Amino acid sequence: MVRSPSRPVFAWLRIGLHGVVLGLAVLVIARSVLVRFDGSLAVVLLALIFLGVYGAGAVVLAPDRFPRTGLSLAWIGILTCLWAVLIALTAEAAYLVFPLFFLYLHLLGRVWGTAAILATALLTIYVLAAHSGWSVGGVVGPLVGAAVALLIGFGYQALAREAVEREALMQELLETRDQLSAAEREAGVLGERSRLAREIHDTLAQGLSSIQMLLHAAERADPDRPGLDHIQLARETAAANLADARRFIRELSPAELEHQGLGGALRRMAQTQWSGQGLEVTIRVSDALPLPMHLKTALLRIAQGAMANVIQHAGASSAIIELVIEGRRLRFSIVDDGAGFNADVLENPSLGTSDSFGLRATRERVEQLGGTLSVHSSPHDGTALTVELDTEDPS
Repeated sequence: MVRSPSRPVFAWLRIGLHGVVLGLAVLVIARSVLVRFDGSLAVVLLALIFLGVYGAGAVVLAPDRFPRTGLSLAWIGILTCLWAVLIALTAEAAYLVFPLFFLYLHLLGRVWGTAAILATALLTIYVLAAHSGWSVGGVVGPLVGAAVALLIGFGYQALAREAVEREALMQELLETRDQLSAAEREAGVLGERSRLAREIHDTLAQGLSSIQMLLHAAERADPDRPGLDHIQLARETAAANLADARRFIRELSPAELEHQGLGGALRRMAQTQWSGQGLEVTIRVSDALPLPMHLKTALLRIAQGAMANVIQHAGASSAIIELVIEGRRLRFSIVDDGAGFNADVLENPSLGTSDSFGLRATRERVEQLGGTLSVHSSPHDGTALTVELDTEDPS
């Protein structure tokens, strides 16, 4: 769990409250010891009991973490009774009502806490008048103390709510960052596997296929030539190596494409990854469309990269991924309803700033396949990314 920077503030506020209670109780005890009167000993004993009960509740009951429980309410009730007896014995005990104001508001909530504060403030005014007669200070003092306690208490509660919301937001951001990091790592690994498969397909497999065809042509051209057995063996060896190379290509290609097809792989990602980011993704891709594996892999990686940009930057609520094949040409598009951006920046960076590394990587991938990439977007009007490729497998 993320530690909020506001927690030290709350800790110091609680420590300050404990210090106020201790200081006021010591003041009451010192006053009773220095100025002797009939109830001095009782005041000292009750003040010590008050401190003991307060300390026990602060440490054992931990009302700051368990508000409005039965024990906490009993605890504040005992403290109130002890204070009432103390103020009946000595006027100096009236000061102890100030920290009680904060406890009332914290443990009883806004409505009942405010009612308890007003009730004890009025009781303090009445008891002070009984001790030394009515005075402006005896009336205004408790009322001002109650008002200050209410203002500070409400501010404390607002700060506490904001801290809880901030902690939840920071935790959500960290979890999202971890998910994105894991997705980026997975995409990197899968992208490297795809690159290796493409390299093997375009170099080794093509070369072995050419060697096999040339040797086969040499066999047919002169069946009775010397060394024909060696040519035949070379051809068979090339055929075996070509089979191994194609097996490597299949193993390096994404497993989800092998078992689910492009549409199934995209739908699985929409359900397990993209929907968790609050994005509704519609997949319009048929698994029956005949595509070579290297094109399926490329389109899957293009979709992953585009959706990563949508999640991180667009702030979109929905997106549509669609594949249309017309003859030998395919059109693959990803459209979102997000914030959009100035697409001219991609072609002319001097117009502004744009984090277009992912789009450049996608463009390079598409160009390697002999296709074209177009991006249509404007601020507050979503983005449409379209890839056009030839479906014919060059192998």
